[in-house]
Amino acid sequence: MKRVTVLFFLAMMLGGAWAQFTPRNPECIAPAGAGGGWDFTCRSVAQVMLDLKIIPQPMKVTNMTGGGGGVAYANVVTQRSDDPNLIVAASPATTVRLAQGQYSRFTERDVRWLGAVAADFGLVAVKADAPWKTMQELVAAWKADPSKIAVGGGSAVGGQDHMKVLLLGRAAGIEPRAIKYVPFDGGGEALTSLLGGFIQVFAGDASELRAQVQAGTVRVLGLMSPRRLPAPYANVPTLRELGYNVDWVVWRGFYVPKNMPANAYEFWQQALRKVERSPEWAKVREQNSLGQFFMVGAEFQVFIDRQVNQFRNLSRELGIIR
Repeated sequence: MKRVTVLFFLAMMLGGAWAQFTPRNPECIAPAGAGGGWDFTCRSVAQVMLDLKIIPQPMKVTNMTGGGGGVAYANVVTQRSDDPNLIVAASPATTVRLAQGQYSRFTERDVRWLGAVAADFGLVAVKADAPWKTMQELVAAWKADPSKIAVGGGSAVGGQDHMKVLLLGRAAGIEPRAIKYVPFDGGGEALTSLLGGFIQVFAGDASELRAQVQAGTVRVLGLMSPRRLPAPYANVPTLRELGYNVDWVVWRGFYVPKNMPANAYEFWQQALRKVERSPEWAKVREQNSLGQFFMVGAEFQVFIDRQVNQFRNLSRELGIIR
């Protein structure tokens, strides 16, 4: 009798929450337009998952623009809170907006944080034919008349790219209120505006500009990385080298619906582990100037809680929120 009871219990376990999960119609939401960091995160990870046969079919990538990621966040929280097939690209741009209370009434606890698989790095770039050949020349012109230099980024006012600009401006001795920041809904839009001459400076990320650097259409004046990056950025100094105490490390990762079933959450954690360990992902990192940065599950949740608190304090310090 006891043996039958134990077998029944095991059968229930295997058929229930801990049963093997396989996603059907897997989807990744990129909370901005094509060409930016979130779009890159979705598409690159989705391709490696397919190549490694982690997922049984190609992952759909949905570009859901608006609100610096807020539209996508609200959609997940209110309409897809238990979807087991959905992952959503995230980065410090997400935690900055949450720290500032910019996602309506929602907080970082309204989703479940899945993990991060790489580190990108902020940078400062201009068009290849811009008059400034070095960061020192740009800063000199910027300080002389901030109104003549429009700096664009792929986030809203107060968002990640805006904070990069404010931190650089502060380090360079430029009054934050004098800085002319132009927000775009994603790095792709900001880059298009730079190439079109509508803004003079782009505060973006290394992965976003690599192709343009190789094509010779943009010039990167400084990196917000702790140390120099490999080609095509090998000859670009870090801002710290130039005397500006500014770093900006951009983790590339994901969150999922808060009520995702446990077996689905475990599946996606294991999927990220397999991606991170693979030669295919190592090649993606190398090809896109990404560094190693890996965290999943509970460890990543703790990291997110700490970062939101840090960004809340920094936002107050920079005068973005009270």
